[in-house]
Amino acid sequence: MDIPFSRWHLAITERRSRRQFDLNRPIEPETLVALDTLCKQFRPFPHARSRLVTESGKGIFKGIVGSYGKIKDAPAFIAFIGDMNSPYVQEEVGYTGEGIILEATALGLNTCWVAGFFRPESVASLVEIDSKEQILAVTPVGYARKFESLEEKLMTGFGRTHKRLSISKLVTGMEIVKWPEWVRASLEAARLAPSAVNRQPWGFNVEDDGITVFGRTSGPEFNVSKRLDCGIAMLHIEVAALSSGVKGDWKLLEAPRVGRFCVINDNVK
Repeated sequence: MDIPFSRWHLAITERRSRRQFDLNRPIEPETLVALDTLCKQFRPFPHARSRLVTESGKGIFKGIVGSYGKIKDAPAFIAFIGDMNSPYVQEEVGYTGEGIILEATALGLNTCWVAGFFRPESVASLVEIDSKEQILAVTPVGYARKFESLEEKLMTGFGRTHKRLSISKLVTGMEIVKWPEWVRASLEAARLAPSAVNRQPWGFNVEDDGITVFGRTSGPEFNVSKRLDCGIAMLHIEVAALSSGVKGDWKLLEAPRVGRFCVINDNVK
């Protein structure tokens, strides 16, 4: 399917991680159908897929510090599943899953990437996977409570939410003064990508006809692949590029590089 780039570009700036949901506000059936349809249709890579589960995720999520960070009262969740035979499975899942999360945001729903603090065996009991696959991440889905709870505020401080590294600390290659507008827009969108505890493990090399994403070695692990985080940033780059009229393809790369966005043309509008 084609990326609905205008819709998702707006969702990039609107998305916020929320962990506590309103039990008194169920998800409308038509919204669930739209989200389930996207999970089935948005398969940009053959080794990554998403599965919507329309029942409570109780027992799936676990907190980071005691009860802090726990997901509460989510009426549904989405599992992000990868074929572990692919050497690029982490970035494929990150890219694919972020598309689902941006669409959920556009539908007015709230989400939260959870990769290191859930129980895969509990999810596997609700989602059919084959022997080659693993559930690499999940997100709760629903309508968040009107006000952030104390726990959510504590998690915001724990993860330094919305505190982003400057472009100058993340980018190599072409001088900033020579960047075309699509590069500026794409890297700003990439800076807004969510990552485990906001560690921002990505770097970007700007070239004449593309952007290469690579992994930085600094930052905590938290039992979550940094390449998954980089896959999320990759989608943000492409969404912003498309919104700027630039179409490209991704070439996945071996570590420490992750992927290169190669420009095809600059007139997609």
